[in-house]
Amino acid sequence: MLARNDSLVTEFILAGLTDRPELQQPLFYLFLVIYIVTMVGNLGLITLIGLNSHLHTPMYYFLFNLSLIDLFYSSVFTPKMLMNFVLNQNIISYSGCMTQLFFFLFLVISECYMLTSMAYDRYVAICNPLLYKVTMSSQVCLGLIFAAYVMGFAGATTHTGCMLRLTFCSANIINHYLCDILPLLQLSCTSTYVNEMVVLIVVGINITVPSFTILISYIFILTSILHIKSTQGRSKAFSTCSSHITAISLFFGSAVFMYVKYSSPGSMEQGKVSSVFYTNVGPMLNPLIYSLRNKDVKMALRKALVTTQGRNIF
Repeated sequence: MLARNDSLVTEFILAGLTDRPELQQPLFYLFLVIYIVTMVGNLGLITLIGLNSHLHTPMYYFLFNLSLIDLFYSSVFTPKMLMNFVLNQNIISYSGCMTQLFFFLFLVISECYMLTSMAYDRYVAICNPLLYKVTMSSQVCLGLIFAAYVMGFAGATTHTGCMLRLTFCSANIINHYLCDILPLLQLSCTSTYVNEMVVLIVVGINITVPSFTILISYIFILTSILHIKSTQGRSKAFSTCSSHITAISLFFGSAVFMYVKYSSPGSMEQGKVSSVFYTNVGPMLNPLIYSLRNKDVKMALRKALVTTQGRNIF
């Protein structure tokens, strides 16, 4: 039976994070805890922002969508990843692999541009505070959010469409815990030149454009902060950006490191380990970073807890 693209492979085997038997059970519990914390943290932040009117501002609209992306993003590959630790062979169908690839790329690219929109929001808030409400109107926020999802859809469609044109003859073991572009290209028995060019162009755009936008935004932000005379004012301005700086450093740093490692021969294992940081650790830490370092979120959380306790008493 042939697959949709007339390949001889109808299913793949996900090799997983490691093949060492003594690590399987500890890693299963570790990533299960990470997944639960990710789900609870992002669902909690989504609920908190949705129910608290004080958090209905541009910054939290973006944060709401970031948590929504992380929520679905983790669910695309983590269940299969957990299966790798308890099964001898973690099999995924050809169509299931292509579907996982599409949604993984859609969500990761969308997150990339959502973080970029958040950098622009911080730039306007610090550099043009008097025009903040006008510049970051509801229409502008919706436009930026919509653009992030459009870029994610366009990138995922391009990569997945190019992947569907390839033929997979006999090798079907993906040296990864998910269906990602580069591990799949290594299995193709036909030319991957077009795919490699698409990866170079599309990944280049989706890394370069957001990176430069964020970099330029923070250059202006840093300049504005340094012009603030009072130490308290500088500290307050910097604190509004510290959470976002932490999030983008973790996301872009680990993503770039992974692709650099994958591009080097014999470094697939290091690439898999580094990818854990932006596929698993990032989505788990984002709600913690923004809640623990944000006064508005902590106040809203305390208010919600007090209200909940009051209802339980009565």
